[in-house]
Amino acid sequence: MPRLHLIGAGTPTPTKDRWGTCFVLDIVGQRFMIDCGPASTYKLFHAGIASTDVDNLFFTHLHSDHIADYPCFLMTRFDQSVGEENVLNVYGPSPVRDLHERLWSPERGVFWYDVRARVNHPMSIHAYHSRGGEGDRPEPVVSVKEYGEGVVASGPGWSCSAMEVRHAQPWLNCFGFRFETDEGIVSFTGDSAPCDSVVELSRNADLTVIESVHRARDIARYPSRISETGTTDAGRMADKAKAKRLVINHQSDRLDPPDAMTEGVADVKSAYGGPVWWGKDGMVIDWD
Repeated sequence: MPRLHLIGAGTPTPTKDRWGTCFVLDIVGQRFMIDCGPASTYKLFHAGIASTDVDNLFFTHLHSDHIADYPCFLMTRFDQSVGEENVLNVYGPSPVRDLHERLWSPERGVFWYDVRARVNHPMSIHAYHSRGGEGDRPEPVVSVKEYGEGVVASGPGWSCSAMEVRHAQPWLNCFGFRFETDEGIVSFTGDSAPCDSVVELSRNADLTVIESVHRARDIARYPSRISETGTTDAGRMADKAKAKRLVINHQSDRLDPPDAMTEGVADVKSAYGGPVWWGKDGMVIDWD
């Protein structure tokens, strides 16, 4: 049965229910991680997901609330390794390769000192052996691929494609993802203003994740109207796409009070008749 873990369903502003963006999709026997916002590695642990369980990480764009925990994730995955894990595949828009190399490479990585210490120091080698590793401790291997529109990656029973969405251009390249699998279609539209590509990403999806940062009546007053979506438009795009299920994420703290949340959900449902989840950190969604 497909399952979506909402590790982080928020914005750069921490609230008691949400902070940053991170999802883990379990489908066709695979585990896909989408974005790695603040505290994602710790919240993965609380969700019962080890960093070593993740082999494929996809970034929608490089805003801090989508990537800030990436160094922690890399170091934790390496630290907890027993030498039998798969290569970590990382997919992101340009300049994700440069970002990765500045963090985690022998030539340029600001955190590579940690790798050298854990590969060579007897204390760290003992920790590696105590977890089940054998022999010399290997350096981590990460494959980083920069993508554009089109197919990003594929494997047995699944493929992931990307479409550009309207968010923070020209300063950042911004995309959404569509996973087409033997167990259904799941889309993550990323952060975006209402646009045709959000609809196409969500077309006939079994589950689509669309952001809604403010109520429809409020977003017109904020500069974010040119780069993000309000409640009613999120429902309207899901309805136009004929998506079967809708998850709302990236709500601002203005939507946290109970009355505001109730009104926000009503906005979405006024435009969309299918099941709606008002996302928060730690939520788990199953469907078949």
